[in-house]
Amino acid sequence: MDKPLYIKTWKCGELAEKVECALSLLDSCEVCPRLCAVDRTGGHHGYCGIGRHARIASYGPHFGEERPLVGRFGSGTIFFSGCNMRCLFCQNYQISQLRHGKDAQAPELARIMLELQERGCHNINLVSPSQVVPQILESLLIAVEGGLSIPLVYNTGTYDRIETLELLRDVIDIYMPDAKYGSDEVAGELSDAPGYTDIMHAALKEMHNQVGDLIIENGIATRGMIIRHLVLPGDLAQSEVVMRFIAKEISRDAYVNIMDQYYPSWKAKEIGLPEFGCKSLLMRNITREESNSTLEYARREGLHRGFPGADE
Repeated sequence: MDKPLYIKTWKCGELAEKVECALSLLDSCEVCPRLCAVDRTGGHHGYCGIGRHARIASYGPHFGEERPLVGRFGSGTIFFSGCNMRCLFCQNYQISQLRHGKDAQAPELARIMLELQERGCHNINLVSPSQVVPQILESLLIAVEGGLSIPLVYNTGTYDRIETLELLRDVIDIYMPDAKYGSDEVAGELSDAPGYTDIMHAALKEMHNQVGDLIIENGIATRGMIIRHLVLPGDLAQSEVVMRFIAKEISRDAYVNIMDQYYPSWKAKEIGLPEFGCKSLLMRNITREESNSTLEYARREGLHRGFPGADE
């Protein structure tokens, strides 16, 4: 198995350069597409609610991720607090919206990465990392010097800025982006994410350009991309549009996890009146027919990896 991409980047000195460049984005924050322009180094918080240091809600081996990430010993997940979206149905709202957790400076985050490796995890799974890319890179530099040598997974809602993703080239081994919506109108209503589809499309193309389709060796993912799509009630996510984009613009060999575990959570539990329009659909679980229809869309578009009965 090849070494993680960041090892070579570190050895040639480029990782240190990436850290310096990334940290400069915090002075007048340009880390994500919102371009809040607040000075996060001075204690100010932008839309994401996170300042100079990353905030960590929890970490540990996780066995509920995709099979190629979990293996025998689990995916080493680090759940970052805060988010640059406001999904009304967020199932991790205590972390993303209420920002439960504890601030962690770079040495502490590096220590956590190394601990997860020592516990046998197959990878370091960075969950909701979009708002803390500079802090991740800063910590990674310390962790690599301490012996980190397992793949990095970038597990994102995909409201990511291309210029920030470019800093992750030859650093991230496995991208795991959400492809949430096929409609900007719905993305705005349900996630307060203006221009989401164009941003998501560009991000998926950049990620795929960096790492390609998922490579699995001895049952474990080593490089590439896993795309997640959560089926929403009433086809709010416009799943057919999303599957068509992946097949035609990314790759028919893309590994796609079509997720059917939606349930009303966070603000979705409070929506029930007709004046909420499409949002009122969030009050119910998805049906078996809705899940099966999305799988059929995917198959019809030629996608064949990642969903039940599909090729690995």
